Amino acid sequence: MHNGSSIKLLTGNSHPELAQAVAERLGIPLTRCTVKKFSDNETSVSIGESVREEDVFILQTGFNPSPYAFGSKTRTLAEHPSRPMTPMPQTPGVEYSRPPSPVQQARQPEPFNDPNDLLMELLILISACKTASAKRITAVIPCFPYSRMDRKDKSRSPITAKLVANMLQIAGCNHVITMDLHASQIQGFFEVPVDNLWTEPSMIRWIKEELPEWKEAVIVSPDAGGAKRATALADRLDVDFALINRNRTKGAAPGVEGRMEILVGDVKGKTVILIDDMCDTGRTIKLATNALIEGGAKTVYAVVSHGLLSGESMAELSKLPLEKLVVSNTICQTEHLRQAGGKLEVMDISPVIAESIRRIHNGESVSMMF
Repeated sequence: MHNGSSIKLLTGNSHPELAQAVAERLGIPLTRCTVKKFSDNETSVSIGESVREEDVFILQTGFNPSPYAFGSKTRTLAEHPSRPMTPMPQTPGVEYSRPPSPVQQARQPEPFNDPNDLLMELLILISACKTASAKRITAVIPCFPYSRMDRKDKSRSPITAKLVANMLQIAGCNHVITMDLHASQIQGFFEVPVDNLWTEPSMIRWIKEELPEWKEAVIVSPDAGGAKRATALADRLDVDFALINRNRTKGAAPGVEGRMEILVGDVKGKTVILIDDMCDTGRTIKLATNALIEGGAKTVYAVVSHGLLSGESMAELSKLPLEKLVVSNTICQTEHLRQAGGKLEVMDISPVIAESIRRIHNGESVSMMF
């Protein structure tokens, strides 16, 4: 126990279902907290009970899928009836269009699916707890925002993951819990302790329970960057490993997908399990699945830590010769499950998060969990 204090678990709008599951595992209620928007879209936070001298954990993931597009919460002209219509610029050969009128476009609910809004909610919650004299504040971020922007890969590109780390610390965060960081070096961006949890035990459990022929399966990494993760999993399962390489045609346009080829390993007649840390547009999974089927694989499964599955990715994945896509619930998957046509399955990681919170609060080792 952290100096006699009790656990206070707060959450924003990113994934209340996961927060409730973690609270039930810990045997505590969620701390009363209201996070909403003012009419001008500024974020308002109100904590409904005292957190003075308490051990506070704020669970807020970095992304929340929505049935609406990211721009759907843009305010329409109907909300500003007094605003004059600005003449549109006229350039020969260029067509301009105005936003749909209120008659053409019905009002839609405002989803909490903007990752920038969710990050701002987390920062304000941390700051509110700090000014309310919390003893320790731990940010629990199952899917870390901007984790793919972890290095300067070309001139004038920002290292946004470092910026996020700086903002969390300036807001008053004393500790960070996250899961399957896209790049482990992100832990070095912080001056406070960071516990990077792993979904590997959950993946192994799912493979052993759901795949009767798992001992004859092949673990496949869809790119060289994930080879270390895939080989570690293959070693723990004591199965074969294969590596796919993505070839891009020299001089091809940026939108051209290219194709993949198997560099290492044999998948002919085997059950194949693709392992990756993140699936956003689904393009990598699509190319890898097609390459494996062409290589003679009997069945293909994909097991992914963070299923962002943005845009039209679910519609594309449902057409693939993929037996099943398995993701964790670091991100809410309710809407994706509706669109998946039975091809999506979710691993629950709330027990891992709850146990890590309990261990950190009681001063016990987190690494012993893995």
